[in-house]
Amino acid sequence: MRYIRGLFQSRKANMEQMAEVVADSHYQRLHHMLSESSWDRRAVYHQLVTDANTHFGSRGPCAFVIDESGFAKKGVMSAGVARQWNGRLGKTDNSQVGVFAAITCDNVAALVDEELYLPEEWTRDDARCQDAGIPEEARAFRTKGEIAYAMIKRARRAGLQFAYSAFDGGYGHLPWLLRDLDDEGEIFLAQMHSDQAIYLDDPAPAMPERCSTRKGRSPTRPVTQAISETVIDWAQRQPASAWRRLSVRDGEKGKVVAEYLKTRVFVGDGKSAEARQWHLLVRRELDGSKLKFCLSNAKAKASLRHLAMMQAARHFVERAFEDAKSQCGMVSVVTRFDVLMFTHGDGDLRSGRQRETPSEIDADGVIALKV
Repeated sequence: MRYIRGLFQSRKANMEQMAEVVADSHYQRLHHMLSESSWDRRAVYHQLVTDANTHFGSRGPCAFVIDESGFAKKGVMSAGVARQWNGRLGKTDNSQVGVFAAITCDNVAALVDEELYLPEEWTRDDARCQDAGIPEEARAFRTKGEIAYAMIKRARRAGLQFAYSAFDGGYGHLPWLLRDLDDEGEIFLAQMHSDQAIYLDDPAPAMPERCSTRKGRSPTRPVTQAISETVIDWAQRQPASAWRRLSVRDGEKGKVVAEYLKTRVFVGDGKSAEARQWHLLVRRELDGSKLKFCLSNAKAKASLRHLAMMQAARHFVERAFEDAKSQCGMVSVVTRFDVLMFTHGDGDLRSGRQRETPSEIDADGVIALKV
């Protein structure tokens, strides 16, 4: 409780100032609570799920939004630090990157999960991982997409109530992620890059027959005679009458209004003999200066407004980051404490310390970033 009070009472949310302004608090005790104490991360996670369901349950359909945030670091000792894209800075820099999940509904969002992204250069260097306190069983390389997929499945297992998942183009460009979610029956809305290929009719990909007169390996990828086009090419050739102006959320200066259009498209991945038919949603600023493209496997009858509302939910995770950094000291705490926390099979969590006999990470046990 003293730590929570310190987040709001101190001008900068670091341990030194908290200890100065909060009555009966001590720097060493606060430091120990964050970096040395043992606690059950799974119990905390399940409490977060319970609280989120209680708070958001009556508000209507919720979105489970995946996003990432980078934290600039000096040196090379902090777990997972590397030269990598830092969205906060808008450039590649020496940083730690965390993948985060937020539940959002009715213009309100709450962060409910996070994991540290461990770059491949770290997973190839056991000595470096050992020095940073990363247990052996947590050193396998996982892409951000794999982390995101695990978060969605973990949230479902824990009983978190949400109608769909949403994420940006950093995850939307992964065909396997969209197909796996579709196969699991998970509704998603994924932002796409402007060069995403689409088909307006089923391309009917098929495996080519092996030519009996040629030597070599048999074909392994299906091919199609259909011609694809990019989402930006399709959007740019739509007439002005096809666009519909909608307001989907409140902004700081009033209603946020943009223009939208949608169509049903087929998307292939170059590996499967079946193309998926999904919604393509395009959002355009009123001055035409910026386009955003999304794919969604929402029901075929989903309206344009419904898809636009799904897309708008991603905005609120950015607000959650802003609040966490400005009100709860997210940046200050990260800068001050390079603490990587891991969940082991028995649910006990320690800051970068291995047990004498480490447990296997179970279905709920994943790397968590708490710094």
